[in-house]
Amino acid sequence: MNTDAVATELNVEDFPALITYLRTRGAISQQEMPMLSNLEGGVSNRVVLVKPPTRAPFVVKQALPKLRVQVDWFCTPERITREALALSHLSELVRPGSVPRLLFHDPAAHLLAMEQVPEPHHNWKHLLLTGEVVDSHFEQFGALLGAIHRESAGKKDELQGIFGSRDVFETLRLEPYYRYTATQVPDAAPFLNTLIAETLATQTTLVHGDYSPKNILVHAGRLVLLDCEVVHFGDPAFDLGFSMAHFLGKANHLRHRRDAFAQAAVHYWRTYASCVSGARWAENLEPRAVRHSLACCLARVAGRSPLEYLTPTERAAQLTITLRCLLAPPLTVCELFQRFLSELPCR
Repeated sequence: MNTDAVATELNVEDFPALITYLRTRGAISQQEMPMLSNLEGGVSNRVVLVKPPTRAPFVVKQALPKLRVQVDWFCTPERITREALALSHLSELVRPGSVPRLLFHDPAAHLLAMEQVPEPHHNWKHLLLTGEVVDSHFEQFGALLGAIHRESAGKKDELQGIFGSRDVFETLRLEPYYRYTATQVPDAAPFLNTLIAETLATQTTLVHGDYSPKNILVHAGRLVLLDCEVVHFGDPAFDLGFSMAHFLGKANHLRHRRDAFAQAAVHYWRTYASCVSGARWAENLEPRAVRHSLACCLARVAGRSPLEYLTPTERAAQLTITLRCLLAPPLTVCELFQRFLSELPCR
């Protein structure tokens, strides 16, 4: 059998084909009949949980060339190779168990396999949307990002050579979030275009590029980070802004938990800041993180990937408030949340 041909044509959501592939590869025995189930893969991947009867369960993830969104959005599926590299290198930067262990990578099939996060676990985004705001989770979130940025900055010569290309970041983040939004909200275009230029001019740390609650699983009170396909060596302020925008969006959506989100987000920032304190690249990082927060807030209502849980009224409010903030951007995370929340209706 031509295994390369099988791999190239493989769709991991075709379970009989996936079983054949796994047997051919030796990931399961010829006699094993694993239990298979689709997992949430976001918009950019197919993700399948494989539970063999005689060995530990694992997850197979396959990158899609066309993302599952309403507007056309394409990205090379070869990004899965970047994710495999990222899983290997991130495991050396953070505390054990903070990222899944890579099992194998098949570039021809645009897939990788990794250990399953132990059960029971919960997606952090889902917990937050129920109003479950736990300070220790936000503290871990800040410490984890701080470790990634701090430790990778010290390995710049090595990691920039591996993750220096920002093509995937351009395709999955700058274009759909910033460039496209600039065409939809012309008043914000000068701000966004300036931010794009600043971002591309900055290469100081490893950047996750998708650092958000949806990519965090909570197991036994600990956070585990997933989805590393946008990892690159670049601007750490992007990770901060991208994540802060999620907390602002949830504060907008959950009126009764707005103050809790604001306090927890500030705690997240302060934990992160303490982790990178003293680093030259971290000087003046907070106001730049705030500007990325505003840009991402705008993108999550006017870009290619809007927050699905916001109502039309909430989206309109977020657009209006963010545009006002762009006129004189806050300089601190605390000020950002104070201004954003103070202008939301029905506090």
